[in-house]
Amino acid sequence: VITAEQVMQTLDMRQCIDLMKSALISLSRGDARQIVRPVLPLYDRNVLGMMPAFDAARNVAGVKILSVFPGNYAKNIPSHQGQVIVFETVTGNVKAIVDADSLTGIRTAAVSAVATDVLARPDASRLAILGAGLQGRRHLEAMMLVRELTEVTVWDIRPEAAARYAEEMSAKTGLPVRVCDSAHEACQDADIICTVTPAKEPILFAADVKKGAHINAIGACTPDARELSSDLMAAGRLFVDWKPATVVEAGDYVLAVKDGLLTEEHILGEVGQVLAGDIEGRISPDDITIFEGLGQAVQDLAAADFVAEALRRKED
Repeated sequence: VITAEQVMQTLDMRQCIDLMKSALISLSRGDARQIVRPVLPLYDRNVLGMMPAFDAARNVAGVKILSVFPGNYAKNIPSHQGQVIVFETVTGNVKAIVDADSLTGIRTAAVSAVATDVLARPDASRLAILGAGLQGRRHLEAMMLVRELTEVTVWDIRPEAAARYAEEMSAKTGLPVRVCDSAHEACQDADIICTVTPAKEPILFAADVKKGAHINAIGACTPDARELSSDLMAAGRLFVDWKPATVVEAGDYVLAVKDGLLTEEHILGEVGQVLAGDIEGRISPDDITIFEGLGQAVQDLAAADFVAEALRRKED
């Protein structure tokens, strides 16, 4: 049984970025397998999700069992909590049970960093963070590893949370972090935008985003919630982590389709395909690129198995 503290001591962001590159390519090529996660509605917007996957290269299978309580941000409690159960695939024995909250915090931002590295402009230097929670912090740490940042802006529906974020992350990173009164103010000059909020209705619109920007849309993970407006989704070159999940789970996409501004053809492909060189990502400096990230089971499995193996070697 691997605790959050052990995960944090064993898996750093740079390692996780490399792991996520491999996981995304494996998923897109079919070398790793998973199913669209079954999600059990509880009450209000709270759900219990189950995310199974098989990674033949690592000889492991596993499932992340996760509760998602979007209202936890108001209580300063993580919205996502759970465990990843890893099985070895020689006898089917349980190999490890890994804290999912800490793992998800790192791997989610690492996946966004991978997407940013292949989709954002090479000279992107101004970062906007919408959502001053755990993922807002992790995403700043991750973005610093793939682009040379010069300025960070942050907006949160709770001004006091944004103020805490700015003070903490400025001290931690040495970057100037400026609190903004609106999402528009935060994003109007940004080269990279990370939306990591529990918003149910759009917080970011086409008019808020300049040409050439890259967006990591991470917060909305159910078909009835979105952070990006339909006009923004239609204006961007759209890439996803796994298309079968996007078309049924991603509210940014599903609701834009319902609005009549998007079709399945707008999904240009998966980031794993861009990484493998199978499809093009950004084709013009003026493109607005969008990465719709839901978080996939193969990502959790790769990260959990890495931690388990590292701790086993340490014990040996």
